[in-house]
Amino acid sequence: MLPELVARIVSTTHPRCLGKFVWNFGVKTLWGMERFKARLRRGEYFPAFLYISILNSCNLRCQGCWVDVEAERSQLDVEAVSRLIDEAKTQGNRFFGLLGGEPFLHPGLLEILERHPECYFQIFTNGQCITPKIAARLSELGNATPLVSVEGREIVSNQRRGNVDVLARTLRGLDACLDAGLLTGVATSVCQTNITELLTEHWLQELIDRGVHYAWYHTYRPVGPKMNPQLGLTPEQLVQVRRFVVEMRAKMPIGIVDAYYGHDGKALCPMSTGISHHISPYGDVEPCPIIQFAKEDIRDERGIVATIRDSEFLKDFRELSAEATRGCVVLERPDLVRDLVRKHGARDTTVRGTAVGELEAMAQRYSQWLPGEEIPEKHWMYRLAKRFWFNDFGAYKRLEASGGVPAASLKTPQKPSGKESAAA
Repeated sequence: MLPELVARIVSTTHPRCLGKFVWNFGVKTLWGMERFKARLRRGEYFPAFLYISILNSCNLRCQGCWVDVEAERSQLDVEAVSRLIDEAKTQGNRFFGLLGGEPFLHPGLLEILERHPECYFQIFTNGQCITPKIAARLSELGNATPLVSVEGREIVSNQRRGNVDVLARTLRGLDACLDAGLLTGVATSVCQTNITELLTEHWLQELIDRGVHYAWYHTYRPVGPKMNPQLGLTPEQLVQVRRFVVEMRAKMPIGIVDAYYGHDGKALCPMSTGISHHISPYGDVEPCPIIQFAKEDIRDERGIVATIRDSEFLKDFRELSAEATRGCVVLERPDLVRDLVRKHGARDTTVRGTAVGELEAMAQRYSQWLPGEEIPEKHWMYRLAKRFWFNDFGAYKRLEASGGVPAASLKTPQKPSGKESAAA
């Protein structure tokens, strides 16, 4: 698997893009992770990665989206994003995720990449705004990987994303990236309507045949103003996703990303472990993209390093969520999120102003934490990488000492009925 994957990447990726991936992402990110771990040992804190939503606007209207895509456009200007990146670089950070909305609608996206040639960026996109000209420019810069979202085949894509001809237009953007020699991935939010279509070896082989270098499977989280709980996965399906990812990693010549498990198969949350936080399109410093509350702002005169380091709100969120669950605190303990928001007097960072009400309307659900269903990594490369550079960093010591169980297991979780699934 690994030799074939390496051969595919080397033979299909432009040398400039490959070089910056190896150096900017590979070497520098590992160095940044070592600095992150050293900070934790000293009792200091700044996340290893920042995910930055550079604007709220999007050309699609996806089911269950939590972003205010229909609100008046708000975007972080190039200077603000560049200053944020420069300050994070002082802590050793060299990898940044750029989100939206749709990032390619931001007029300064390419300038942001150009200003930071020593960094590496993953751009979360629906791919529909990527033309051959834009893809060629990305290849010239070399320091970004497009992660193109595919949420189903033709019919499901149109249903999930609120438009027509969605898959064809997305694939045109994907092909433009591959033709330009970009290291390119495909992301899927696995839900009830696409699990049988896209969580398959056949689909992965289609991606390989197309030239895609990596896939990212993450599970659908019913949050936001139109949370569509009927799309959420059952506990059995959550295990199915994890087992599929582990088995295909050891079998198929395509990289497969997941962000919610360690090398031993134990669940984790990147926010709770402290590895990442999120910056909203309005400059708010949030625990993660789906927790739309904040006390701090990137415009704080102290700078982003001190702002995040000294935030009692973020610290409390990390620690209390890690004491409550190894999974997603929003799904398993929406009441805890609400109480933390009230305790700190955090502001609702949405334009719609209904985030607290959305929490109160949520029922407890299962997330990735399913004790007794741990599936360790099979492939030595993933096992080694996670053991040293992507684990829980000791965040769950109190939870494990207390013998905690997922909150959702205390009640009957919502499970989609056949009628609900068909309606989705």
